Amino acid sequence: MTQAVTPALREGFDVLLLDLDGTVYQGLAAIPGAQEALAAGDQRQLYVTNNASRSPAEVADHLRDLGFAAADQDVVTSSQSAARLLAEKLDPGAVVLVVGTDALAAEVEHVGLRPVRRFEDAPVAVVQGHSPETGWAILAEATLAIRAGALWIAANVDSTLPTERGLVLGNGSMVAALRSATGREPIVAGKPAAPLMEDALRRADAARPLVVGDRLDTDIAGANAVGAPSLLVLTGVSTTADLLRADEMHRPTYVAESLDALNRPAAASAVVCHPGWRVEFVAGDLVVHSDEPGTAKDSAGRAGAFLSVLDAAWRHPEFVRVRGADDGARAALSFLVG
Repeated sequence: MTQAVTPALREGFDVLLLDLDGTVYQGLAAIPGAQEALAAGDQRQLYVTNNASRSPAEVADHLRDLGFAAADQDVVTSSQSAARLLAEKLDPGAVVLVVGTDALAAEVEHVGLRPVRRFEDAPVAVVQGHSPETGWAILAEATLAIRAGALWIAANVDSTLPTERGLVLGNGSMVAALRSATGREPIVAGKPAAPLMEDALRRADAARPLVVGDRLDTDIAGANAVGAPSLLVLTGVSTTADLLRADEMHRPTYVAESLDALNRPAAASAVVCHPGWRVEFVAGDLVVHSDEPGTAKDSAGRAGAFLSVLDAAWRHPEFVRVRGADDGARAALSFLVG
């Protein structure tokens, strides 16, 4: 008798909405195995990024240089969503002060608005996106405009940005400076706010999208904001410790160490109690038992242990600590939870 082949996780979806920083690449380098994992299926792939520092064409060029299949129209950026929001709220030709790169200014111009860099040009709005060149001078111009009543739109509010050197400050840290100086809150275009995800869904024309990312506070919260299932990969910002304490809005459908999970059965990454593991809630602790000898000896077994713990943690968010009841459980937890 021929044994049925279990379909891969990706086969349940028609479009993958992929984050970039921390998911596909870090800085200038591809995350190991990411290109091979994405190339293993034929679902459409859109790259959805909060980073507003580069144009879609520049991002697509970078992806192609790293070996990924990416057309310019496959890239959806928070700068495009921010520009759309501005165009919906302002009259054609309105003046917008840009805090960010020339790529962000080009998106503003593309929707029929006039980008400027000085308060003296009488801007009626401020748009703010990540730029490594942002300094006091342009933040001062933006402060004057916002305090004078200008509409303020932030491309994203990510406090950090993953790079090949580690986490560095992101656009959200610069937004925090203007928030402190003005007492105002911006309208946010990027994840976890809905506009960027809505733009990606429209462009994909997807019936069954899967959001894939590395951050609970942006990618996963953004997916939940539009009711889409999600996969969190542990290659970027969010950690196993973050997952254990995640509230309902920040909980992914699937969790995996890498993008290769797309090519394995969905059950392998599902947040449920996995075979060979048992988790009890005892006196405030999550107590983990390995019910089958050897379950902690390979990566699949250890992943099953963590996903089983995660399932219990979300059902018992009041838990104090996680502990193993036997050597197998302790070995698995030291690897995944630390």
